[in-house]
Amino acid sequence: MRVLIAGCGYVGSALARRLADAGCEVFGLRRTPSGLPDGIQPIAADLLERATLRALPADLDAVLYTASADGFDEAAYKAAYVHGLRNLLGALEEQHQSPQRILFTSSTAVYGQSDGEWVDETSLTAPRGFSGRCVLEGEQLLLASRYPSLVLRLGGIYGPGRTRLIESVRSGKARLREGSPHYTNRIHRDDCAGALAHLLGLEAPQRIYLGVDCEPADEVLVLHWLAERLGVPPPQVEPAPANGRSPGSKRAANDRLLASGYRFIYPTFREGYGALLSGG
Repeated sequence: MRVLIAGCGYVGSALARRLADAGCEVFGLRRTPSGLPDGIQPIAADLLERATLRALPADLDAVLYTASADGFDEAAYKAAYVHGLRNLLGALEEQHQSPQRILFTSSTAVYGQSDGEWVDETSLTAPRGFSGRCVLEGEQLLLASRYPSLVLRLGGIYGPGRTRLIESVRSGKARLREGSPHYTNRIHRDDCAGALAHLLGLEAPQRIYLGVDCEPADEVLVLHWLAERLGVPPPQVEPAPANGRSPGSKRAANDRLLASGYRFIYPTFREGYGALLSGG
């Protein structure tokens, strides 16, 4: 299988290694491809510069769009999740390519629920912030295209090199929110890559999946667990928001992904952060 990973960065590189090990011919597209894993064929191109996409590898069987925003502002999110995707779809069309599947890494930010509600792939998507709106626009752009497509809505990604939460607890900078539970949804980088590879191989996938681990966890539970493992005092409590709500609190269900046959490497934050703390 000839696979293009567009925006081959943190998640894309882990996915590229997995697919190459499985015998796929993998092409990694990014602005500076010199840091790609061994065995991945580099494509130096910029998703925001249409002219650089004129010579994509021919006869692609699948495309995975794993680009991420360069910064946390609306322009950066629009560029990464809408303009870049539109340019890539246009390039595939111009080159008369017919990949059997295009996968898009989206985000649970497409949900606006914030009172601890459960959400799944059928739940209302009414994002409150620019990040969710831009990612949702990218989803809609792809799903409305002529290509067989599917979307994986990822929770907060952590893993090797992404240990901000651990370091904030270790340093004493982490804070607990007073008031009602603040539910968080996350997924280890290796499970991001594993889920994408799994969905790529399904014969008849559904169009949308939630990519989160098996335990939407109250932030208090996660921070206390980390403090205990690190041997440091638990974080201090900060006042609750004026409206009494925890912004962004929701519980995302991964039942559809599990029903498709995927089995998590790190089913909860305990296994994932435990591996990081032990150097794994």
